[in-house]
Order: sequence, then structure tokens, then C-alpha cells
Amino acid sequence: MGRIVVLPDSVVDQIAAGEVVERPASVVKELVENSLDAGASEIVIELEAGGSSLVRVSDDGCGMDRDDAVLAINRHATSKIRSSRDLVGVATYGFRGEALAAIAAVSTLELETAVEEDGGVGTRVRAVAGKIESVDRIARRRGTAVSVRRLFFNVPARRKFLRSLRSETRAAVEAVVLLALARLDVSFRLVSEGRVLLDAPRTSQIAERLAALFGRRFAEELLPVDFASGAISVRGFVQRPADARPAGRRAYLFVNGRPFKDPLLVRAAEAGYRAAINPGCRPSILLAISLPGESVDVNVHPAKLEVRFRDRFLVERAVEEAVARALRPMEAAAAFGSGSVGFRSGEFMAAVAPGLSGGEASPVTEGSLFGEAESRAPLAPGGVGNPIQVFATYIVFETPDGLAIVDQHSAHERVLYEAAMAQLKSGGAAAQHLLLPLTIELEPSELAAFEEHRDLFRSVGFEAEAFGGNTVVLHAVPNPHPRFDARRCFEELVADLTRGRFGAWKNRLERFAATYACRAAIKAGQLLEPVEIRELLSRLFACELPPHDVHGRPAIVQLPRAELERRFGRS
Repeated sequence: MGRIVVLPDSVVDQIAAGEVVERPASVVKELVENSLDAGASEIVIELEAGGSSLVRVSDDGCGMDRDDAVLAINRHATSKIRSSRDLVGVATYGFRGEALAAIAAVSTLELETAVEEDGGVGTRVRAVAGKIESVDRIARRRGTAVSVRRLFFNVPARRKFLRSLRSETRAAVEAVVLLALARLDVSFRLVSEGRVLLDAPRTSQIAERLAALFGRRFAEELLPVDFASGAISVRGFVQRPADARPAGRRAYLFVNGRPFKDPLLVRAAEAGYRAAINPGCRPSILLAISLPGESVDVNVHPAKLEVRFRDRFLVERAVEEAVARALRPMEAAAAFGSGSVGFRSGEFMAAVAPGLSGGEASPVTEGSLFGEAESRAPLAPGGVGNPIQVFATYIVFETPDGLAIVDQHSAHERVLYEAAMAQLKSGGAAAQHLLLPLTIELEPSELAAFEEHRDLFRSVGFEAEAFGGNTVVLHAVPNPHPRFDARRCFEELVADLTRGRFGAWKNRLERFAATYACRAAIKAGQLLEPVEIRELLSRLFACELPPHDVHGRPAIVQLPRAELERRFGRS
């Protein structure tokens, strides 16, 4: 007897489901896409237990009659295409007829639907593990509601790989955000455990949709992109270089209205920034690419998350040029207003924390940039002679063996990090009360992360409370240094918590200290007074790990005397 057998339909269905349905967010994506293809103008998504217990998607689309409702749960049953020729330039989100069948194979699925012509009479189809158990007549208005319960109940191996409730909920929200960005003409509402996490009304203005999804402040940080080259056009928004952050960036790509993922195109967009952003910062981008349907193949990925371009080089070049041109007005303005104006010592030692964008800090005792004089450490044994600053970025001094070059930002980052860790370990950071509270808009998932970790924020000096909607009010902030950017630090901590980048308590404190140090440290291009240079070097040599900053980059580079003599032909 042969060893090769034809798999039973139940196994085939579960294999197919594994390609399309990876997690609850996959169910949300497929069902919402079906609603969009049905011409819906309002879509409501409901979740329980991150979608593992229930995903329900309701719409006011065209609906289905009884025959179509029963047929829709079968594999490769679709209204979108009729032949292989229809796969070229397909305009609908779904077209393979796999989604409902794949979802039904690994869940308990209930489909309620009705068409306008049936006068308020609809159909309910109930299926368990892909098998239809009942078909009933019901009273309902036009539209469709699909309820998916007990996802992966018959595939325990898949269910145990689901992540935490918060992670699965966040992934579902992200799936809806992608489609909400693509379809401004549709209203989206997502409710989890009875709480509204996303509410995006219909609009004709992309700025309004961005504000509804990410907050008005984020929408105001964006620059418009509008570029065309031949048959390719690139439109959308990119983040201003000054607002780019190492964490919490958003990258959304669309081709002919369809969301997709492509790391190489994201890199092409980043290349358009060239040297406008600091190393490690990753700007947010939202770009919609339009090109002829025959120039892109969307039928290359089971979940339609990837596409294939006929001429990828042209698309990448168009994306890079589109971003570069969007930034040119800012570059011209920067060049026009540039000058070699440095910071005077008095300005450098300002006593009121800047960068709070509307918050006023209570006055504090004036101190130097690098700390109080009585706590300064002596210079390294033997001293450093007369250190000088070059390129407003590096500090150079002579050593017994040659020359030492210090990156002023990396050095100050290390100094502030170790000082912050010492303060946190000794009982927490001191809070500085604001005369005018600072208001910050968060995303729904970020607000949930903040509320869950409120004690962590309080321990490091942020006294904050929810203020209705997705708004948080800061009443007090850490006061580690006059140049500390409290708003930005708070937002990045929330972003890291939301994305699960914090581990144990110790790691959380280290992450806060590292974030604070990076934001509060002096930057490349800032002029220092001689006394400030010596203070910085004194503190750097007193650190436990002076050669590196918090990212592992070198803070000090040695140029041996022997190497200098070799280059000048003296060796």
C-alpha cells in the first residue's frame, strides 16, 4: 500500500486557515475587508478577550440573500472574480473566497445578513469547525454581521501561541487603523470589552481621520507628500525631521488603496530624509502609491499583506524622491535661518525646564549644566591639558599616549544615565510641579498602557491622570536637569510600554533612565564654554562605564601617538 494519501477536507480546511488566520487580528482584517467590499459606510467591530473569545463585525453593506449566505462559507466561493483574467488589476480587498471558509474552519461562526429586496427578512447561518449546523430565517435590516467565537478551539496548538490579551487587542486595533486610513468615506468603530478603543467618523479630510486615529498633535507634525513620476504617483504624509523618534514610529503603505507591508519601501522613504534626522530616529510615514493595476500583483501572499511590483526600482526611486521633495521647503528654511549662533553660558544653565510646550515649570535653584560644583569629580589622573571643542560636536585633548576624542552627546548621555539610575535606586526621582498642567493626547492602546502602569510613572516623577477621552494631564514631571524634555520622554515611555518593550521592574527603570539621558543630553552642534567642557570630562571620568553611551556607541575614541607618527612618516 502506498504511503501518500489525500488529506480529508477537515485537515485541508485547517491548513488553509493557518495561512489566512494567524490570530484574532487576522479575523478582524478579513471581515472588515469583506464589509468594505460590500459597500458598507459604517462598520462596528466588537472584541472580547482580545478577539479569542469573540470577534463581531457588523456593517450596513449590501448584504446577501439566503443562497449566497449559505454558499459564502464554502472554500473559494466569491463574488469578486470569475476567471484568472480577473486577477490582473483586481480592485477589491478580497477576491479568493477563502476568508470566511478559513475562519469558520477554526471557530464557531455565525453569519447574519439581509438584502434590501427581502423587506426586513434575513438569514442566519451557524457553522462549527467549518460545518454548517443550521440555517434560519430572521428579522433584520440590510447589512451583515459576522460573529466568530472560540477561535482555534479545535486547534489547541494554535491557541496556545496567542499572545496576551493586550497584545492581541493592539494587533486588532492596528488592523482596523490600516483600513481606516485607506477609506475615509467609511465610519469605523472598535469596541473591546465594552470600551471604545477607536472611533473614526466618516470624513473627506485626511487630517481629520489622522486626528481621530492618532491625536491632533501627531496630525500637526506631518508634512504633505504629493509627487508624480510617469505612471506612478506617491501621496500622503511624512513626519517632520525634528519630531522623529527612536520609538513609537508609524509606517503605513498603500498601493492602489490596498494596505501592504514592504520594509524596503520604508527604507526608501527613510532615505529621502538623508541627513535630516539623527541616527536611530525613525520617522513616521503614511504613503499611498498609485500605479496601473497591471504593474502590481496583489495575489502573492495568503493574507494579501505583500505585493509584487513589475518594476520595483522605479517605485522605490519614486518613494525616495517624493519624501525628499516634501522635506525641501524645510531644508530651505533651515538654510536661510542658519548661523553660527552658540549658547552663552547663562542660557545653557537656564533654571526652568524647556520643551514643555505650554507647561510652565516652578522655578528651581540655578545650577550648572553638568551638576552642582561641590559634587564634581576630579579629572582623570594626569589631567587632560587644555581640551578644545571641534565641529561643535567633539572634544579633543592630549593624553600621554596620543589624542582622545570625546563625542559630547554620548558623553553627556552616559553621565545623565548613571546619575538617573542612582537617583531611582535611592527611592525615586523628585517631581517638579507645573504651574500650568501639561495636556497630552494618547492613542487608545497607549492610554490603556498608561493606566495599567500608573504606579511606574509616579515612581519616576510623572504625576498624571486621565482627563477624558484619550487625554492625559501631567501635573508634575521629573526634575533631573534643566534641559529635560518631559513631554517627549513621557510619550516615549508610554510608546515603549504599549509595545511591550519593558521587562522586569529593574529593566523598566533602566529604560526610563536611558530615555531620559538621551533626551536631556546636549546635542551635536551645540557650543560649550571651556568650563562646561571640563565639567563634562570630569563627570565622564567618574562614571562606571565612561567609554560608551546608553546605546553602546563609543563616547571616547583614542588616536595613538604611534599612529600619528606613522601617518606623518616619523615612525
